[in-house]
Amino acid sequence: MNNVINNSAIKKRFIQLLILTFISLSLHAYALFISPPKDPMPFIQETFPTLTKISEKQGEPLLWTIHRESKILGYAFETNDLAKIPAYSGEPVNMLVVMDPTGKYLNAKVLEHHEPIILAGIPEEKLWRFIDQYVGLSVSDAIKVGGSTSQDYISIDGLSGATVTVIVMNKAINKAAYKAAVSLGIIEEKLGVIQPVSTIKKALFEKKTWEDLTGDGSIRKLYLTNQAVQNAFVGTEAEDVDKVPTSKADSMFAEIYYAVANIPTIGKNLFGESDYQWFTRDLKAGEYLIAIFGNGYSYKGSGYVRGGIFDRIQVHQNNNAISFRDLEHNRVADLYIENAPKFNEMSVFKVAAQHDFDPGASWQIELLVRRQTGPVDSLFNSFKGSYDVLDKYVNTPPAVYPEPELTLTEQIWLEHQVKVVILIILMTVLLLILFFQDVLVRHPTFMHNLRHGFLAVTVVFIGWSWGGQLSVVNVFTFLQALMNDFSWDLFLLDPVIFILWCAAAVTILLWGRAVYCGWLCPFGALQELLNQFARYIKIPQIELPWAVHERLWAIKYLILLALFGISLDSLAMAEQFAEIEPFKTTFLLKFDREWPFVAWALCLLTINLFNRKTFCRYLCPLGAALSISNSVRLFDWLKRRPECGSPCKTCAKECEIQAIAPDGVINMRECHYCLDCQITYYNDEKCPPLKKLAYKKRKKNEIEITEV
Repeated sequence: MNNVINNSAIKKRFIQLLILTFISLSLHAYALFISPPKDPMPFIQETFPTLTKISEKQGEPLLWTIHRESKILGYAFETNDLAKIPAYSGEPVNMLVVMDPTGKYLNAKVLEHHEPIILAGIPEEKLWRFIDQYVGLSVSDAIKVGGSTSQDYISIDGLSGATVTVIVMNKAINKAAYKAAVSLGIIEEKLGVIQPVSTIKKALFEKKTWEDLTGDGSIRKLYLTNQAVQNAFVGTEAEDVDKVPTSKADSMFAEIYYAVANIPTIGKNLFGESDYQWFTRDLKAGEYLIAIFGNGYSYKGSGYVRGGIFDRIQVHQNNNAISFRDLEHNRVADLYIENAPKFNEMSVFKVAAQHDFDPGASWQIELLVRRQTGPVDSLFNSFKGSYDVLDKYVNTPPAVYPEPELTLTEQIWLEHQVKVVILIILMTVLLLILFFQDVLVRHPTFMHNLRHGFLAVTVVFIGWSWGGQLSVVNVFTFLQALMNDFSWDLFLLDPVIFILWCAAAVTILLWGRAVYCGWLCPFGALQELLNQFARYIKIPQIELPWAVHERLWAIKYLILLALFGISLDSLAMAEQFAEIEPFKTTFLLKFDREWPFVAWALCLLTINLFNRKTFCRYLCPLGAALSISNSVRLFDWLKRRPECGSPCKTCAKECEIQAIAPDGVINMRECHYCLDCQITYYNDEKCPPLKKLAYKKRKKNEIEITEV
């Protein structure tokens, strides 16, 4: 049994602390205000101190023209006039963009926004710093948020906790500036033609030597010296790792030869007719072979294991990065062609059709060089070599017009596809746990470890890494959308949140609120893990009397009603008062915000050390909102016995969130589906009715044996 402190003074102070802290935070949230829309004129005058005239906003699209006497200094526009793209709040972020006559960005400012995470979370100064990154760039630049700058894109830093917001802002600036520049004749309108995939001329074969193939570019070479690799790590923690003597600086670090191997002139000369036919025998439409031969630094890597990925090499074509697995790899024992150098490693890799590889388009091979800086930490640099197939080897169709560009929603889901896949796998695992719960609970140790592991994944990945914490604000946003112009695009802008809402909706329909609150809520999971640790180190627990506990349940429903009433008048104000939820502070902003919010989150977590999931039980408006629909659940899989509650109260005493009434009934509006009561239900050492039944069976068997 848990150590219980039945001290009325401590319990009284405990309740008072909750109420006073909530009032304090509410007053602080009320003091926040939405910044009124800013006047763009001061920003334009700040950009051009010598201007003499600013024209009226006119033309198609709407633009201001800035003059100094008869000379045009530049142009300015509001993004809402040219590209009104809804952000996370459902409203667009209106920005002023100022550029010179060549299309160079001179200034950019946020004039108005309604983003909840900025209104009551991330300081607006961070939003200003984000948009300042556009100054000095050009309308002709392809700009993306996050990642690294390449020949195709210029990368700018994102804003942690407001990823969707800044992606939408970048989209709006790029689209609006493009329209303005085209109308002014600064750039030409993109025709948007694309090049269809080329095909290899399978009937073409010419006898060639190694010198012929390397000389005309049929086979390309990537050559790295020790000095080139060393220079790539200068200024990093790995600068002095694996450093070679100066005398060997110009020596070879790695040389890699590569080519498209199923081009007959290349493949048959390299491997001979029989081996070429063997390599290409199972190739399907859209599949190709890449031959790679290397010396020096291994492109396979010593850490490669069967079933894994060759993590040191990739093939890049356009925006597609192609990695290879062992099933796509064939080792080459020997080369048929004469005068070829000796190689330590020789391989043929298959490019699967799913990669849409174009043998007639340019591609690059990338070698990843990694240096270990610690037991688990490392830094890496990549080196690329280009490949352009000879025109005579392929048939290239004429260019055609492409399909329309991806929508913003499609782009975001494409960029988050790894998160989406992992999250779907986690949801599948959870469903399997629920469907096989009667089997799993018969193995208490395994079940506890499985649950704690799942909760850890929920906290680390869903919460801190992906910001996937649902909020009561999402409920109000959905209701507002239903009452106005509903659009799925608003909810699809954040794939992680959308999938979690779908999971919550499905589990609520099947099992009620309990599954989300007990398994998928990051803050709930964090509380449970912290309290489990507190119990492990023998921190005494405060368990309120049932009469007090039962009445405290009502607080979260009162909070929900108050927030709902406020949202009917002002969703923005409701978002501020919804700071009763410490979710933004804990997961989106990672405690990097004003002290009252941090103090509130830490206060709740501290209280949780003495009383499990206090916030979830008594204050969480999201939990209250989810539990409203609890009566429509289809399944009731938590088993009970007639003796539960009378006379047996084992489960009621052991339930650490007190969701089981003294009469043995489980309140599914408060249950978090931890399955502890089900573990007891099947344990004949803990469940008194089950022990009694086992005792009777044992006695009966003994009597039968005696009679025999």
